[in-house]
Amino acid sequence: MRYISTRGQAPALNFEDVLLAGLASDGGLYVPENLPRFTLEEIASWAGLPYHELAFRVMRPFVAGCIADADFKRILEETYGVFAHKAVAPLTQLGANEWVLELFQGPTLAFKDFALQLLGRLLDHVLTRRNERVVIMGATSGDTGSAAIEGCKACDNVDIFIMHPHNRVSEVQRRQMTTILGENIHNIAIEGNFDDCQEMVKASFADQGFLKGTRLVAVNSINWARIMAQIVYYFHAALQLGAPHRSVAFSVPTGNFGDIFAGYLARNMGLPVNQLIVATNRNDILHRFMSGNRYDKDTLHASLSPSMDIMVSSNFERLLFDLHGRNGLAVSALMDEFKATGKLSVEDDRWTEARRLFDSLAVDDEGTCATIAEVHGETGYLLDPHTAIGVKAARECRRSLALPMVILGTAHPVKFPEAVEKAGIGAAPQLPAHLADLFQRAERCTVLPNDLKAVQAFVGQHGNRGKPL
Repeated sequence: MRYISTRGQAPALNFEDVLLAGLASDGGLYVPENLPRFTLEEIASWAGLPYHELAFRVMRPFVAGCIADADFKRILEETYGVFAHKAVAPLTQLGANEWVLELFQGPTLAFKDFALQLLGRLLDHVLTRRNERVVIMGATSGDTGSAAIEGCKACDNVDIFIMHPHNRVSEVQRRQMTTILGENIHNIAIEGNFDDCQEMVKASFADQGFLKGTRLVAVNSINWARIMAQIVYYFHAALQLGAPHRSVAFSVPTGNFGDIFAGYLARNMGLPVNQLIVATNRNDILHRFMSGNRYDKDTLHASLSPSMDIMVSSNFERLLFDLHGRNGLAVSALMDEFKATGKLSVEDDRWTEARRLFDSLAVDDEGTCATIAEVHGETGYLLDPHTAIGVKAARECRRSLALPMVILGTAHPVKFPEAVEKAGIGAAPQLPAHLADLFQRAERCTVLPNDLKAVQAFVGQHGNRGKPL
């Protein structure tokens, strides 16, 4: 399997090199040169497989030629063996043909564990064999950071630096990052918003001179391995609900477009997906594109669903690449236009093509709390604010009541007590046993200004286990 850049000017790479590269040298994102496609008979034969075995079958074509089957099977079994539920991603029914796919059964109680527990093990496998050391820089709006740290904390060949927007993540999200005190773990609170953090990661990949020869690796969803791992649970959910003999629809809380792009890929790989709903909060750039062909930057607002407080959705470029017939030069011109003006639109026929599959809805904090209360009153089930937005969007936008609608449950409600309390349904739930003492643990975090040079100087000073790079 070879991977190419969405901007068409970077060399094609194999999986191992894409894993370590993250962002392409031309500023684009890597995608498979040819997407594998499975027959309906093949997909049907996977019904009932344990999650790690299904993951092997879905992901094997992406790593072929770089990771031996036996090693990949072992890595996947270890990855999903740490999840709390034996089903790994269980389905809970809310109503007629309406289901929540619980993606918060991993160590940090968020869907990011599916990809980042795998990414850490893949990095360890590859770097050990290559006898190479790397620096990870990541930006998080809340959940990526803790999942990345949890997934990579035991990697001997990695120093990890995670930036989050200062005072713009929930206390549980912050503490899940800042209470892991390994020598190779560095938390940075940036005096800005998530987009500022994300832009610093991209700028650092474009010019890595500050690392003095050490390679920079991405853990954000710009890294192809993140997207690859998320494809699996679309197959997992659909198979349990009758696929491939019936189509399934999905509603996906999303800010950076990575999770829903994985669903788009699952459909293109042969899974019968009838509809994908972009569910977002008041930071609604994706909804404005899907509903009106306007991808325009706006003011970024803090909300009760902080993991979606994003105004520039990195993975959207991967969809643009497909909408433009995989023409990298066209995408490069579009992204240059967006960088210069903060706006982009596509030709009507390309936008119409996207609308054949995608619908969207933006939900404000009031609507989020109302949905949490509504679902709790109907079923006793407690939603986190991101999943609540997914439920609201599913109910407003679904095209067919006859088809199963799966809402991706992206996080455990315990991570967002403010939203639960504002929904008026009583006290927030208790932390699970492995996090019961979270509020008593010591924290370590450095607050830095919204300044690229200051961040890069910090990374240079503290990388390589405290030895200057």
